[in-house]
Amino acid sequence: MYDKEKLKDLPQNPGVYIMRNKPGEIIYVGKAINLRNRVRQYFHSTSQLTAKTAVLVSHIETIETIVTDSEMEALILECNLIKTHHPRYNILLKDDKSYPWIRLTVNEEYPRILMTREYKKDGGKYFGPFTSSYAVKNTIEAILKIYPLKTCNRQVAYGKKSGRPCLNYHIGQCQAPCQGNVPREMYAKDIQSILDILNGRHPDLLKNLNDKMTAAALAQNYEAAAKYRDQIAGIEHIVEKQKISSSTKQDQDFIGFAESENLGCVQVFHVREGKLMGRDHFFLEDIGDVSSREVLESFVKQYYASCGFIPREIILKEMLEDKKVIEEWLGDLAGKKIEVLSPQRGQKIKMLEMVADNADLALKQQLLEKREKEIRSKSRLVGLSELLGLTRPPSRIEAYDISNISGTNNVGGMVVFEEGKLNKKACRRFKIKSVEGQNDYASMQEMIFRRMERAMKASEGNNFLPLPEIMMIDGGSGHVNAAESIVSLYPVEIAVCGLVKDDHHRLRGIFFKGTEYPIKKATPLGVFLFEISEEVHRYTLGYHQILRKKEMLASQLEEIPGVGKKRREALMAHFGQVEKIKKATLEELQAVPGMQVKTAQAIFAYFKNKT
Repeated sequence: MYDKEKLKDLPQNPGVYIMRNKPGEIIYVGKAINLRNRVRQYFHSTSQLTAKTAVLVSHIETIETIVTDSEMEALILECNLIKTHHPRYNILLKDDKSYPWIRLTVNEEYPRILMTREYKKDGGKYFGPFTSSYAVKNTIEAILKIYPLKTCNRQVAYGKKSGRPCLNYHIGQCQAPCQGNVPREMYAKDIQSILDILNGRHPDLLKNLNDKMTAAALAQNYEAAAKYRDQIAGIEHIVEKQKISSSTKQDQDFIGFAESENLGCVQVFHVREGKLMGRDHFFLEDIGDVSSREVLESFVKQYYASCGFIPREIILKEMLEDKKVIEEWLGDLAGKKIEVLSPQRGQKIKMLEMVADNADLALKQQLLEKREKEIRSKSRLVGLSELLGLTRPPSRIEAYDISNISGTNNVGGMVVFEEGKLNKKACRRFKIKSVEGQNDYASMQEMIFRRMERAMKASEGNNFLPLPEIMMIDGGSGHVNAAESIVSLYPVEIAVCGLVKDDHHRLRGIFFKGTEYPIKKATPLGVFLFEISEEVHRYTLGYHQILRKKEMLASQLEEIPGVGKKRREALMAHFGQVEKIKKATLEELQAVPGMQVKTAQAIFAYFKNKT
């Protein structure tokens, strides 16, 4: 528990406070204009704290502070620390995936259109972010059918021929500027048309194409008229009908929020030049009784810190407490004036209501799917416990597998399923140390022994993880007996069973207490056991392949004159990996202990010739 006497020693400057629990983990990060006054609030009025904050305070062991020159610097630091450490009691935007953008490389002489998941200030034009990579790929494909831009990264220039045209040119899907005969002015017109489509200025483009189609038809140039007709149809297919949300043609984000059952959903509608171009939603877990204003403020700071594009207006139903500081910070990030608005009437409030309705709908759908998964997971575990005769469904299952090639790079893998779901953080890999050659039974015994020994040392502060109710061994009776012989040495009750495969290495049944039970693939239990079998095999094989690749790379060194096993080991010990040896200078190679000048020169020359 934190010593309140230390509160008087806290600085009264603006900055960030970092709260840690007894093991030293960061559990909360916050910012303040006056650090001492802000932190005192957690301890001077505990009866008025929310339930979640009261729990936080009970776990605080130490508080660190970082003083900054301004509140805005504190806000930036707070965002960075939350993103880095993911403190348990902060509201976290857990959706870390990167969203797709459409990128037009207008900084190139002959631009390309492509999908990217990284927004960069590289002179290109970016459109998005979008929530569906499938939709982005379809849009790009449709645009390229109308405007056959180059898709390769070959360096081209007008008047210069660069190799032969590729297949895309011969099937009419590229203009082949690599031949040096595509005028930049003509290519630029296509690029401008694409920009008009992506910016929502397609009505003028469609009118222009319609006029050209009519003129071509009147001149009986039916081939050109058909081309314009196809372009018009393609553009209409690309550009969906959009809801006009603003007569000002402004770039805006409308943000709505809904909460239920300790889960929150933030919905963002992206309006670009007055048109609704897309939407996005994020789920926030364990929000407790935190106010919606706090949730939205945390979301705005985390979302716009890394989203790439920031619109001129960010519109929410509730006014943020740090509105001015956030506007200033976002303005610095975007390089333009940013406004955070909270309208009370008019068209914008109607749009916010629609966004909130969508957030509520997405939240209800998420909760429904969550309940369905829980029911499905429970039915799987109940079926397994009934099959094995357990008194209750298992909360933790561990599956084990061995992988090697003729006894080399012998490794084991352990995957963990908790409450029927894979827990990736709990999975472990083992490099088999005591077994020479191919002996899967002995390798399995070593892995189980090491796992059990670590568990038994929990009282010594070395808690490997809680023991499971079920251990699943990839194999039949021999593998199960090998594992059971180790488990039986300890005062625990763990059901050890085997995942039996057929001749095609497909799951056939489960072996338990001397009996093999066939598995029906179409049942919930059959699907569950198949998932466990596939996951432990994939996980273990992946580790084996990593080690094998490292060994193969390291063995390359022995092809070099003067490099034997001892010299190779010295090089690997010094550099750590072959890639660093490849990039090393002659002086760096000569610095390896025991390295002769002639050998260093041979190594340097060998990799130089390989590049």
